[in-house]
Amino acid sequence: MPDDVPLAPVAPTSHTPPPLLHRHAGDAWVACGDHRHWGLFGAAGLLLARREPAPADGDPGRVAAVVLQHRALWSDQGGTWGIPGGALAPHEDAVAGALREAAEEAAVDPADIQVLATYVLEHPAWSYTTVIAEVAPGAVVEPAAADPESLEVRWAGLTELGALPLLGAFADALPALLAVYEGDTTILGGPPSSGTR
Repeated sequence: MPDDVPLAPVAPTSHTPPPLLHRHAGDAWVACGDHRHWGLFGAAGLLLARREPAPADGDPGRVAAVVLQHRALWSDQGGTWGIPGGALAPHEDAVAGALREAAEEAAVDPADIQVLATYVLEHPAWSYTTVIAEVAPGAVVEPAAADPESLEVRWAGLTELGALPLLGAFADALPALLAVYEGDTTILGGPPSSGTR
């Protein structure tokens, strides 16, 4: 199916998916053991952070908020919060796929962010890549729901994350993913480090 086929109009509050959901050849379910996952070629999402203003000592500042997507009710695990993301297109690398999905779903311009790292969750027949990024110096990112896959897309402060119903796998990985911003690369397969990059 061509990339430019639009989604049919549907309210994100509907429990029924739109009749025309597929945007590219990767948009389909994959059987993986006793589960199924979205994305024939895997999937990827963007964990985008905004830091507090940098202190005078040159420290980049602590992470204050991340962009979260409140998933449409018709979607898998609808009503939960996660990061913008989705199925990879054929021959699309994970970073490009995550940036494309964030632009489509959350109106995030890839020019306004800098990628710090990637984390791959491997399954026997599928993988999900979290692209860990932050707002580029001098850039301003105002995320917004840009398609019917979201009830809402916004900055969520770290202090409110515990009160939101997070997508299960995202909730499990979130503490280790956030630690990457503070220089702990354990989840990436490397030893913890003292820097932020």
